[in-house]
Amino acid sequence: MPGPTSLSTDQLLLTTLLVKLAVMAAAATVLVRFRRFRHFLIFEERPRPDRLTFALSLGGLLSAGVAFRLLLGYQAADLTLEGAFLAGLIDGPYAGVIVGAMVGIPPLFSGEFIALPFAIGCGFTGGGLRELCPKEAIWHFSPFIFTSLPRRAWQMIRSVKVDWQVMLLLAPIGLEIIRQALGARLGNHHRLFYLPPGSPWSVWLAIIVFATVLAVATPIKIWNNARIEHRLQEQEKLLLAAKLEALANQINPHFLFNTLTSISSLIRTQPETARVLITKLSGLLRRLLRSTDHFVTLREELEAIDEYLHIEVIRFGPQLKVIRQIHPATLDVIVPSLILQPLVENSIKHGLSPKVGGGRITITSKLRDGHAIIEVVDDGLGMTQERLEGALGGGIGLSNVNERLRTIYGAHYQLKLKSVPGQGTSVSLEIPELSIPERVTA
Repeated sequence: MPGPTSLSTDQLLLTTLLVKLAVMAAAATVLVRFRRFRHFLIFEERPRPDRLTFALSLGGLLSAGVAFRLLLGYQAADLTLEGAFLAGLIDGPYAGVIVGAMVGIPPLFSGEFIALPFAIGCGFTGGGLRELCPKEAIWHFSPFIFTSLPRRAWQMIRSVKVDWQVMLLLAPIGLEIIRQALGARLGNHHRLFYLPPGSPWSVWLAIIVFATVLAVATPIKIWNNARIEHRLQEQEKLLLAAKLEALANQINPHFLFNTLTSISSLIRTQPETARVLITKLSGLLRRLLRSTDHFVTLREELEAIDEYLHIEVIRFGPQLKVIRQIHPATLDVIVPSLILQPLVENSIKHGLSPKVGGGRITITSKLRDGHAIIEVVDDGLGMTQERLEGALGGGIGLSNVNERLRTIYGAHYQLKLKSVPGQGTSVSLEIPELSIPERVTA
């Protein structure tokens, strides 16, 4: 009779099976934390060095488990069948054989001569299934079709159509049954390691087989979650880039339309001015088409504004004055590209253009509390409170910039407008101070 603190044979077997599942889950979790391993899981077409790295990494962890079992008696650490089969299933016979050899060689030194061919056979079985079945079916593998296994097997026979989920489930079941049969015939631990069932024999055999299937399914579930998470992150990046591209593309035609309208009005009365305007416009468009960056430094953004203002000065004449009060520390701050041009354009179009006698635009920047504050101020006609409240809701320019700020930095970041009728308008934006370029390309 076991003592008060000892475990019976059945309790020890159950504990061993549970710990085995935990060990497999831990090994899968450790591997998936490495970026190169996650990258390996995402793509089905893999270069040979990556495949070798996968096999050696997985085989190294599993071999360590076999060594723990041989040297310290930790039976739950031996995942020979599950690991070799899993390696073949994920990366084909090449990986299955390598991992099978790595976990099968150490037991040879303890006289377990069947371990090596059995482990390689498990790797071949997993690799063969990978070669035959659709790759995505592997990532959908689940042990819980146990409940519907007879029905699905019968449907597969009737329709003469392979149900790959059934085949994926039957493979580790068959391998475990073979291991049990070989172990029982050759003698426990003498030629092949296995966990002998307790009593009643049939119930414990079913539990052992189910644990083997779970040990294969658990890492597949963990790794598939990592694949899905990566794909979602990539989709979010692509969606953000597409949204920013769409918003930026709304700004460019807006400015282009206004400039072409000016050219058309000058081409008969002032053809030389129209020619210079076309030259300046072509230079600006060449700059825009050459760059695919969504983020630039404030210095680059101000250079683009200078090119734009060259065009506006030609359109409006010397009565348009531009003053820049730029703090040197802000020049390397990262800002969304084309974020200032609509603000300057709005000041000229709605503030200064209707005003008699020209006007002045002041562009300022400063740092405060980890943020860059950029402001565009004009001394134009200003806006009434009613127009001010609807300025961000209509049109393209300001509402577009406001939407870009909210999309990139969050709902708390948006344009701030102040205006006094007859005195002018101030438009300011506040963005986090980032001095290291994090560019998003289309």
